[in-house]
Amino acid sequence: MVSSLLSVDETVAQSNETPLCFSINNPTFKPNHTIASAYFSAVFSGLGLSSNLFALLVLAKTFQHTKSRSRSSFLLFLGGLVFTDFMGLLVTGSIVVSYHITHFNWRQLDPHCHFCNFMGMSMVFYGLCPLLLGAAMAMERFIGINRPFSRSTAMTNSRACSTVAIVWVTAGCISLLPLTGLGNYHLQVPGSWCFLNISSEPLDMTFSLIFSLVGLLSLAVSFLLNTVSVITLLKVCCGQDSRQRRRDYEVEMMVQLILIMAIASICWCPLLMYILKAAVVSPVAVDPYSVLFYLRLATCNQICDPWIYILCQESRLRRVKLPMPSLGNSDRDPDSHSLLTHQIV
Repeated sequence: MVSSLLSVDETVAQSNETPLCFSINNPTFKPNHTIASAYFSAVFSGLGLSSNLFALLVLAKTFQHTKSRSRSSFLLFLGGLVFTDFMGLLVTGSIVVSYHITHFNWRQLDPHCHFCNFMGMSMVFYGLCPLLLGAAMAMERFIGINRPFSRSTAMTNSRACSTVAIVWVTAGCISLLPLTGLGNYHLQVPGSWCFLNISSEPLDMTFSLIFSLVGLLSLAVSFLLNTVSVITLLKVCCGQDSRQRRRDYEVEMMVQLILIMAIASICWCPLLMYILKAAVVSPVAVDPYSVLFYLRLATCNQICDPWIYILCQESRLRRVKLPMPSLGNSDRDPDSHSLLTHQIV
């Protein structure tokens, strides 16, 4: 009799045990239209998805008109970045909009935290990918401008695709760390999304540091390499041989990289710096509404980026379609105005 009562009590305790992903915010959140709504989430996600889809179409059209190897590899990097942003908005936006429309109960829908872990992994993966890809693109341009001859034989379209795949694998491995016990994903305010847990616990703090430092390091590498590339490009363009080589493509690509880096820094630095500060300096004073605000600011990066590609590539397509003047047999190809054009691309 006593053993049966004990078994019943153990069963009740297990059923009432709070899953790990809900342990911080328990009970689950109630709908709060002052900080979240289905209309806002749907418009935000729809705008981002349509912008990235349009950017993919523009990049595909530009890729068909491009004969320069350096430019085609750069376009593949851009395509990988746009595709990543599109999928990130599609996956995370679908979950957020569904929550605000149906107000589903996370505890009932996801009693074992599998769904919450999936969204947390998606947030980390699609957050790190654009930053890592920005650093990879900055490195590609740095080599193309400062080491043109070594780069011309090394960088191909297949190499560019392999680099994008390596970035995806790297971000994916980092996002999987909580499933191995390093950190945890938790439901966040206002109850529509899951993200890494910022706390003073050693494992949570370690994962928070990994996420923030990888993101900040990617931005720092982008800033350093892009700065050196711009300085080198200015020296060459203003040098004595500036008339011997055409700089349209190099300048256009560097302008895009600078804009990508600037937007990523504005959108992501507040969140990354806040996580770094909260995990190291004041792990107890974590404001969930500040995290929500910084996360929304970071998501704006996925909406702003596509318009950089759209505006730049549409301008390039219009120039390609203009009738080219006859300058001789060596200049009939719009992407090969001189043999020296590819020395610095």
